[in-house]
Amino acid sequence: MRNLKGKPPVSDLFGARGRRWLAAQDLPADEQETVAACLRQIGFLDGEIGLVERTLAEQVLASAELRRLLTLPGVNFVTAAALLAAIGDIRRFPSARQLVSYLGLDPRVSQSGVEPARHGRISKQGPGETRHVLVEAAWHAARTAGPLRAFHQRVAARRGGNVATVAVARTLAVIAWPMLSRGEDYAFARPSLTREKIRKLELATGAERQKGKRIGVFATREQHRLDKELAAQAELAYRRLVQDWQPAIKGTGAAPGRASRRPSSGQAARQETAPPPAL
Repeated sequence: MRNLKGKPPVSDLFGARGRRWLAAQDLPADEQETVAACLRQIGFLDGEIGLVERTLAEQVLASAELRRLLTLPGVNFVTAAALLAAIGDIRRFPSARQLVSYLGLDPRVSQSGVEPARHGRISKQGPGETRHVLVEAAWHAARTAGPLRAFHQRVAARRGGNVATVAVARTLAVIAWPMLSRGEDYAFARPSLTREKIRKLELATGAERQKGKRIGVFATREQHRLDKELAAQAELAYRRLVQDWQPAIKGTGAAPGRASRRPSSGQAARQETAPPPAL
């Protein structure tokens, strides 16, 4: 800006293309020294971050619980490590509700006398770093085919995108509790994506690269396609469940606030033509 060079034509100024653009700029000597010093600092910090990520990757690969959390959509090794570091021993939390409360993802409740309780924003108690990485994971999960994307879209239609993303972050914590308590993977995990997460961690720890040997290391296009089809079926099953499980209309005889046990219009036809759910 000081030299009227305009906006860089790249998204990452400190990436490979961005650095080439910087090197091609005709700047005064003092400005060139400033740019070179900043690049040296970035290079040093990148090296330090790389050492931390390598140590963290080794710990994730050695932990069955951390590898299990990687089966969740949107959860990478940083999110898994931050979540398990905040939880510690899962037996500290008798229920998923207590875990959600500990992470500060439960709504605040205000009530006076016999008046109905009012729910507000999340409490934000507990480790803020863990909430941050869970929200980041929720942002990615909301854009990945599966039940969590359908859940995000349903909440976003009523409350907006930001509230829906926090709701998905809370759901990730709720799902993580039985996974860690019972030693089970995510029911709707995509094996191809999980395998690639594991392989990237192995490469980060210094594993040998196998050029030209994608089969057996990374998933093939056909495996990705099949995984996407399974995730789409799980998402469709969730949408149908929500559609068929709606509060009964007043006057039908069902108790207020309870869902009707009778199938909605068209449900029987869908059950005849719909494929079996992918579990």
